Amino acid sequence: MSVPARTAAYMIAARRTPVTPRGGGLSAYQVDELAAPVLRMVLMDVGVPPASVDHVILGNALYAGGNPARMAMLRAGLPSTVPAMTLDSQCCSGLDAIIMASRLIEAGAAECVLAGGAESYSRAPIRMKRPLDKASSPVAYDRPPFAPPPYADPDLADAAARLATDRAISREAQAEFAISSHAKAIEAKSSHDGNLVPVADHAPVDEFTRNLTLKTAMRAAVLAGHHDCGLTAATIACEADAAAGVLLVSERIWKDMAIPALRILAGRSEGGDPSDPALVPAKVAISLFEGLNRSTRDFGCIELMEAYAVQAMVTARDLGVAPRQLNRLGGALARGHPIGASGAVLAVQLFEQMVRTQGKAGAGTAGPGLALIAAAGGLASGLVVERVVSKGG
Repeated sequence: MSVPARTAAYMIAARRTPVTPRGGGLSAYQVDELAAPVLRMVLMDVGVPPASVDHVILGNALYAGGNPARMAMLRAGLPSTVPAMTLDSQCCSGLDAIIMASRLIEAGAAECVLAGGAESYSRAPIRMKRPLDKASSPVAYDRPPFAPPPYADPDLADAAARLATDRAISREAQAEFAISSHAKAIEAKSSHDGNLVPVADHAPVDEFTRNLTLKTAMRAAVLAGHHDCGLTAATIACEADAAAGVLLVSERIWKDMAIPALRILAGRSEGGDPSDPALVPAKVAISLFEGLNRSTRDFGCIELMEAYAVQAMVTARDLGVAPRQLNRLGGALARGHPIGASGAVLAVQLFEQMVRTQGKAGAGTAGPGLALIAAAGGLASGLVVERVVSKGG
């Protein structure tokens, strides 16, 4: 049996909804209702008919079953013959869905795949454990275990707070990082809000972004850790609702379209110590760099998940990321953390900077782009892309 030659995957369109805090403007919508308009718009952006899609892969972390990807693609008007799957690797889900979609194309198993992530913290099911006997009542729980004994399975905020203490990253330094994230998001707001996909009559704007000051940030109560290096509401990304998606195609399809795109250079997922999940993204990045013979300084933009300020700060420091490279449109501290969608949001942010606004004054980036995200249980994923232009694009 012959093995088909490996082909590259190309990201030719990328969109997201606004990111809104739990209980905010998108709280009335189910996760598939958030994803459906994104899937429709991604196809419309490049004029690809729904019938051309070979597969749909979406990440989701909080819905505890079902297949939201199938619900979303049917709601979006794709033919019922198109298969769909939902992937759960917690915070990595959205980026892992994109990596999996790229591998389908690279293997020759598909030529056109919709991928991304969607999450509704506001509408997520209430989780209950089934009792062992009929006389007992179900027991509610907030989250499943992410690592079994003898591994440590700390609350993620506690793990981040311990990291802040270990690295001597002060509460004020974390606050200043969060302030910078909001400032970048505000600066990019006017030029990028028009590219967000509206959901029904909700205004296409990230609700949480604000003019955060050091005085306000330092007034926030410590939620994890101690006074000097503790984590606060200003330095922990808020729980959020959102969806994000991309369209990946084979080289054959992309060349026929003659449009700029992001070529997927590499995607990688790795595991590490479940008690220190924030340290795994740097490990993934180093593996990607070695495989591509690249270093941090080669990248024009790096999208790094800001679930916790300290998490992003440690990864950026360990990799030597310059401020000019990091989260140029603002990060999750300025938007929120829609768990299963967050990794896909990073990919959309790369597309925004490297394709959609490339060439506009002050908006262009040189070199490849990198997205990195960590997940509970000691997981992390990374994606490397480069901008390419086909003949006539």
